[in-house]
Amino acid sequence: MSVTTRIGFDSNKLAATAAVHTASTASSFARVHRVRASSYSFFRRGEKDPKKEQVPRNLLEKKRRYFSLIIIGYFAQEDMAGGDTKKSNAKASGGGKKKEVKKETGLGITNRKDDNFGEWYSEVVVNAELIEYYDISGCYILRPWAMSIWEIMQTFFDAEIKKMNIQNCYFPLFVSPGMLQKEKDHVEGFAPEVAWVTKSGESDLEVPIAIRPTSETVMYPYYAKWIRGHRDLPLKLNQWCNVVRWEFSNPTPFIRSREFLWQEGHTAFATKAEADAEVLDVLELYRRIYEEFLAIPVVKGKKSELEKFAGGLYTTSVEAFIPNNGRGIQGATSHCLGQNFAKMFEINFEDEKGEKGMVWQNSWAYSTRTIGVMVMVHGDDKGLVLPPKVASVQVIVIPVPYKDADTKGIFDACSATVDALSEAGIRAKADFRDNYSPGWKYSNWEMKGVPLRIEIGPKDLANNQVRAVRRDNSSKIDIPRASLVEQVKEMLDKIQHSLFDVAKQKREACLQTVNTWDEFVEALGQRKLILAPWCDEEEVEKDVKARTKGEMGAAKSLCSPFDQPELPEGTKCFASGKPAKKWTYWGRSY
Repeated sequence: MSVTTRIGFDSNKLAATAAVHTASTASSFARVHRVRASSYSFFRRGEKDPKKEQVPRNLLEKKRRYFSLIIIGYFAQEDMAGGDTKKSNAKASGGGKKKEVKKETGLGITNRKDDNFGEWYSEVVVNAELIEYYDISGCYILRPWAMSIWEIMQTFFDAEIKKMNIQNCYFPLFVSPGMLQKEKDHVEGFAPEVAWVTKSGESDLEVPIAIRPTSETVMYPYYAKWIRGHRDLPLKLNQWCNVVRWEFSNPTPFIRSREFLWQEGHTAFATKAEADAEVLDVLELYRRIYEEFLAIPVVKGKKSELEKFAGGLYTTSVEAFIPNNGRGIQGATSHCLGQNFAKMFEINFEDEKGEKGMVWQNSWAYSTRTIGVMVMVHGDDKGLVLPPKVASVQVIVIPVPYKDADTKGIFDACSATVDALSEAGIRAKADFRDNYSPGWKYSNWEMKGVPLRIEIGPKDLANNQVRAVRRDNSSKIDIPRASLVEQVKEMLDKIQHSLFDVAKQKREACLQTVNTWDEFVEALGQRKLILAPWCDEEEVEKDVKARTKGEMGAAKSLCSPFDQPELPEGTKCFASGKPAKKWTYWGRSY
């Protein structure tokens, strides 16, 4: 596994910039450029190939830090030399007022989202300080900037499920082979992904121990112990934990990793009606997480028999779509397990009439995959774009003191601005670092996706105002200090809604309804989200997968939406020509 460069830049742009600097600055650039040329081979994006020779991580880290310090030193020299450079340029232009030129910061993304989506994504998640690569392939360090997003969603969801009388608990990470293999269909679905502990120190374990890929087989033996009569029902538990799923070839931060964080709810009821109702209640909470917090439009629907949870009765999901690469992505799932697990684990109860019955069960989960979907949908060529509701810093305040300006007054105004916003419940922070220029700070916080930037300079101080700049569309507005809180709240609300509206427009532009196989193939080649009439037969879906298999992966059903368009009588299945039973979304997916 190699490491994404922490500071990416275009050498051609830097070369052009160097031409207009003084001799000492150009010399500084040359030193930077030589280091870049000699060091670039140490920087790669994506995963290490364990079969290839790897650069020792301590050497790699030293190279990267050294490279970063040189770049920072270069621009620090630019700032210190700024006064002399401006005078020199003013003389060269006849002493007239020089137009301010925005300096290159060296913090940009080197791949464009539309040109190389995979490389762009790898850069953003690292440069925005969401993750750091770890020395085990498929495992990632979640940095505070990512954990804060997870915690905000966790706070919302945890409060909502507690309103539903669902309690939190925790079960062990390890699963005995006997319990894991007790439910045949379930085990077959997860078998390729199960990681096993086989040694303790130098000794082989007499019986290998599995690491949970999910917790049905961990928890349900104890449900059988705790549930005896109808008064023990419903039993509704949730745990916030990690799981391990080992088998895949192309790990992707957040989207497909070998260990990830999630919540998993496991509930048991006396009747199917109760279980059915909860499935939809929880699915609505998942819709709210995506649409109200992450500003991502999703479709609520039911999975096909082929795509449902292994061992379950039926699976519902919220499905998102990534327009840039034309892939659907399962956002979260809510399963009705029926009585299959109850039968295997003997989870029985005695009802009010004294008769024996089996419980009806559900399980449901969403994970840190949500963060990856957010990056993919909203990020741009400057880096991450955070919806205000999940941003740990909603407003960054940056002082912009020019030469001979009232620096203390500007700094005091920044502090007062942060205090006023914080008292109003807005998550605000000031960046007083004196070893970076304002321009560097702008790019840094844009990279990290902070929704709103406030700049305060001498003119703003004199006019008792601030300048606010939106991250999503770069629009600027001067706000009087007297109406600061009200206008900032309004801007954050507009940003949240705008991100959702733009994402929905992009998704709708990719949606195509088809009726025939030829239309389906054409739309798939154009990376569309496809809505097609289907006969709802498993063999037909398998045939669609087989016929569309290629370098980009096979197409499959994503979900059949609950909100079904009208299906005219006589409509044929797009793939088989048999009578269609429903409309279903199809496409390639993660």
